[in-house]
Amino acid sequence: MQSNHDSPADLNAHQGQTLIKLARQTIAERLGLKPVKLDPDSLGDTHFQARRGTFVTLTINGQLRGCIGSLAATESLLEGVRHNAINAAFHDPRFPELSAAELAKTDIEVSILTEPQPLAYKDKSDLLAKLRPGVDGVILRQGSASATFLPQVWEQLPQPEKFLSHLCLKAGLPSDTWQKGRLEILTYQVQYFEEEN
Repeated sequence: MQSNHDSPADLNAHQGQTLIKLARQTIAERLGLKPVKLDPDSLGDTHFQARRGTFVTLTINGQLRGCIGSLAATESLLEGVRHNAINAAFHDPRFPELSAAELAKTDIEVSILTEPQPLAYKDKSDLLAKLRPGVDGVILRQGSASATFLPQVWEQLPQPEKFLSHLCLKAGLPSDTWQKGRLEILTYQVQYFEEEN
């Protein structure tokens, strides 16, 4: 379990593993496989009724295999994890649908988001100074173009300049857009859980 913010809504390790098992069970059922053993009482935890943004990330041998989530807190944690597990496995446009054979090799990570907050900044230097690598997830918007990176992406892109350039590309914008124009920037933090081996 990793957390990069202090919030009374933080989940404990057992709750996090329950959400991961729920994601795996949801994908397995969609594939027609035997579902993961999940204690039905554990899903009755009142913390899981909280409305929070969630992301489900799938990796195989450390390589991204699917990642879909919701930034807005429109669903309960249970609904969000189920919904995003299906989307990460079968509807991420960057990848083909996950196969039953791949599921056994897939590691699942669940991220629970805080509410995104606008980040006020004066210019590109001020923006770079205000970003907190390893702490902030970043949403970048310009017109209809929009993209986000979870805080975990800082591990692959630790320099803020590269992080922002890649985020612009993900949004379908030129990589240097963050240096030239006024972008709407929002930040959020996550608590994330990795699957126990």
